[in-house]
Amino acid sequence: MESPKKSPPAGSRISRSTDTGPSQEPQKHNNRLLAALSLNDFALLKGDLKPETWDVRKVIEKRNARIERVCFPDRGIISVVAIADKTEVEVGLIGCEGVSGLAVVHGDEQSPHSTYVQFAGSGQSISSEAFRRAIRKSETLHKLLLRYAQAFMIQTSHTAIANAKAKIEERLARWILMVHDRVPGNEMALTHEFTALMLGVRRPGVTEAIHALAKHALIRNPKPGTITVLDRRGLEKAAGPFYGVPEQEYTRLIG
Repeated sequence: MESPKKSPPAGSRISRSTDTGPSQEPQKHNNRLLAALSLNDFALLKGDLKPETWDVRKVIEKRNARIERVCFPDRGIISVVAIADKTEVEVGLIGCEGVSGLAVVHGDEQSPHSTYVQFAGSGQSISSEAFRRAIRKSETLHKLLLRYAQAFMIQTSHTAIANAKAKIEERLARWILMVHDRVPGNEMALTHEFTALMLGVRRPGVTEAIHALAKHALIRNPKPGTITVLDRRGLEKAAGPFYGVPEQEYTRLIG
């Protein structure tokens, strides 16, 4: 079977800001938000950015605790998880298109959500204090970060819509597409148990949904804990109206 062709992932078409003048050259970064910064704004962060690697389940932010560092992923995925009555439900994904620590962008220092690594990866981090200093020095930097915060808010609102209205198959198709946007290739490590946790549903429901998508040759589940995307466009059709709007908004807001 022909390898599925990916639709442009969220933020894949980065356009340069016109605020910085014609002398500003595009930055080359795997993190698309960093790539969208002007040279001057990136310079405010550059000296404080530190390379990091992240294992699965590494905690990036503890709920109701001071955010010490802000992370710009190059690879991997960070999950933002809401917790109520000991139940965890993923409310947002952050990959190479974004940054963690949006509470800091908004002038706060903590969040009631837990944030941790869902897919191992790497990227760069900066201390929250250095991040705040840079934001205070540049209106254009702050403006771009607020645009990303808006895009992330749209993502979380559509997650709420999907959780309330979509069938499990539609929710799973949407989630696979969001992961596919943020990881290279078509194969992803994905256990039924972890997917059930992320979608806020029971594990048997996820198993049935995976079988349904596999039956229509949209994905393959070749071995436990692994899913391969076979038909990207078919998954988009299966997700219906629950996938696409946040991705379009990212492109509109960031480029």
